[in-house]
Amino acid sequence: MPRQNYKVLYVSGEVSPFVRISQLADFMASFPQAIEEEGFEARIMMPKYGTINDRKFRLHDVLRLSDIEVQLKEKIDLLNVKVTALPSSKIQTYFLYNEKYFKRNGLFSEIYNPADLKGSTDKVIFFNVGVLETLLRLGWKPDIIHCHDWHASLIPLLLKTVYASNDFFKDIKTVLTIHNIYRQGVLPYKAFQRSLSDDVCSGLYCANDEVNMLYTGVQHVDLLTTTSRLYAEEIVSNGPKTYGIGRVLEEYKATLYGIVNRIDGRQWNPLTDKLIKKRYSLEHFELKLDNKKALLEHAGLPCREGVPLVGVIANFDEFQGAELLLQSLEQLVTLDIQLVVSGTGDKKYEKLFQDFVLEHPGQVSVQTEYSDTLFHLIIAGLDILLMPGMIESCGMIQMFAMNYGTIPVAYAAGGIVETIVDYVEGSGTGFIFYEYTVASLVDKLADALQCFHDEECWMQIVAEAMKSDFTWKNSAEEYDHLYRELLEPKG
Repeated sequence: MPRQNYKVLYVSGEVSPFVRISQLADFMASFPQAIEEEGFEARIMMPKYGTINDRKFRLHDVLRLSDIEVQLKEKIDLLNVKVTALPSSKIQTYFLYNEKYFKRNGLFSEIYNPADLKGSTDKVIFFNVGVLETLLRLGWKPDIIHCHDWHASLIPLLLKTVYASNDFFKDIKTVLTIHNIYRQGVLPYKAFQRSLSDDVCSGLYCANDEVNMLYTGVQHVDLLTTTSRLYAEEIVSNGPKTYGIGRVLEEYKATLYGIVNRIDGRQWNPLTDKLIKKRYSLEHFELKLDNKKALLEHAGLPCREGVPLVGVIANFDEFQGAELLLQSLEQLVTLDIQLVVSGTGDKKYEKLFQDFVLEHPGQVSVQTEYSDTLFHLIIAGLDILLMPGMIESCGMIQMFAMNYGTIPVAYAAGGIVETIVDYVEGSGTGFIFYEYTVASLVDKLADALQCFHDEECWMQIVAEAMKSDFTWKNSAEEYDHLYRELLEPKG
């Protein structure tokens, strides 16, 4: 009997290259393509933020998807949809837009602005309801709606309540992937009461007059996944790494699967990458130096022959390692390195990093702007990628880096240990530190620098890293199996 080709809708608050806030965007840029290669039909829905450039990404209006009515209790808001194909694929990506919600309020990452919690909550509700209303108007019925993080976690509950009587949505299954457990979408309950019916509100997980979107999603979804096996084990507990959500994950652990992230080797290949200064390969690794020089020039740092260039790419918050990095800076600059810190986030950390640059001109640079071109250049131009994040469900940046011969030094969080082989006795693809302390980070970076200054040692680790297989094939097959088990129950 031939395998049935099912349809999957992916719903996310960010997708690269349109918007990149975290590594979720990188996941969304490649995973749907890998699923299509397994025989599924994939489409994507995301918000049309005001920051997205229509002309650059060739977004166009869809007349039959204009003025869609989104019923929010006692009011109706209108939704318009633009569409384009995900770059390097034919996957249709739909952008849901309403100027009131998405032009004024910015990104979902800015939702914790205490001055506008109501407006931010309204935006999240509008997006989740809007996804289902767009499907109705589009007439394209997915077999699975695969939601990502808290941004889309209301959809499983909506399908079980207000949309349960609509035949169009009958038998649609839902999957929720947790990429970021410490961002859970904790929002005021009163805002939900104003916009949603009583049967929806009664299904929300609410504590202290606040709704937890991620917790709500876990309670109502058909299947849960996260992005590494080890991380799945870490978060099924009541320990500090679960940030209050461990109890419900323990309750639903029978439906929780950890599948390690992978990357698109066609997009992340130094031999074919059009965004970097000079393309190169392991056989012509000396050409990587042109990218290092270009990155140093962009960062305003002098080119110092033989001095390793170390970089950090992260959100500026405690969870992604901003505090540990800040505490480590004084010791890091004694190691005779040049340091590029790239990211945005908490303005407190941005200022402290910028102040440190003023004290160490020519050695340290902070880059707070983002573009695909700069992102690729940093990956290609660094010698060492430092990853100080406290929590990492899996991550993808370390795999981008290793593909480019940029060696990671990372804390042993989540899927890090599933994707980096710690360097021991002449073999490995990176360096892992196991204690979340300044001393452990600095000591491990010092080990990497010692190897860097030994050309034979360094080229051995570079070769192992660049020859690693980070393609989606095996992980996509695992998702294929889970999807089909969900849709084709035995017995």
